[in-house]
Amino acid sequence: MRDIGQHVYWTRGTALAETNDFKAEPPEGIDALGASSEGASLYEQIREDIIEGRLAANERLVVTDLARRHGTSTNPVREALQLLRGEGFVTFVPNRGARVRPIDQDFVRDIYEIGVLIEPALTRWFVGMATEEDIAELERLQGLIEENNFADTLRHSELDTAFHTVMYQRHYNRHAAELWWKHREVLRAVSRRFNFTLARRAAIIREHRELIALVKSGEADKAAELIARHVEGSGRHVLEHMRARSAARAG
Repeated sequence: MRDIGQHVYWTRGTALAETNDFKAEPPEGIDALGASSEGASLYEQIREDIIEGRLAANERLVVTDLARRHGTSTNPVREALQLLRGEGFVTFVPNRGARVRPIDQDFVRDIYEIGVLIEPALTRWFVGMATEEDIAELERLQGLIEENNFADTLRHSELDTAFHTVMYQRHYNRHAAELWWKHREVLRAVSRRFNFTLARRAAIIREHRELIALVKSGEADKAAELIARHVEGSGRHVLEHMRARSAARAG
């Protein structure tokens, strides 16, 4: 525990610092990236360049050029590109090398639809295993989400991820938990370009509160149905922003 300004934040023994200090951690036993520190750093930089359009869709990614640009050797670049390939940001074509995958509506749809399939199963299991400590942690994190009230969108993202991690971090299927984490990180990276609409803000708060109530009452099937709607709503919200941006550019 440590004091952060006027607040003291906890999450399973780990302090929640201010946004610039704290990053949501993956479920226990899952390596966030599985890369060296230099490879992980390059991965984040190249991913940001792809999302922000500094590396254009279908642009060829030449290892030596990227190494020169970032002032590093070629090994960390290759490592970063493999990570980006695993998340779908980069494609590899035989005899043609790596290229930037278009971050388009199909990409986002595919990612969130996988979440719609995975998260209900993870949630249903959690409801049957949830302890009083788990419920208290969900309520505490939800209180912080509501206290922040979307004023700091990055902080909201970290708190929201921590909220869902409470439910999935102990699931016995580590492959499913890891897939959830990696796909969530992809959507978080893409969606931070967009603001939350008032309707989406209200839906997030309402659905989180309903989910906590269903966990308390042990209604696993209803909780699974709710989380499916919650994930789909999040994905559709990002798609609506992407369509609006595309229309604005075209018009």
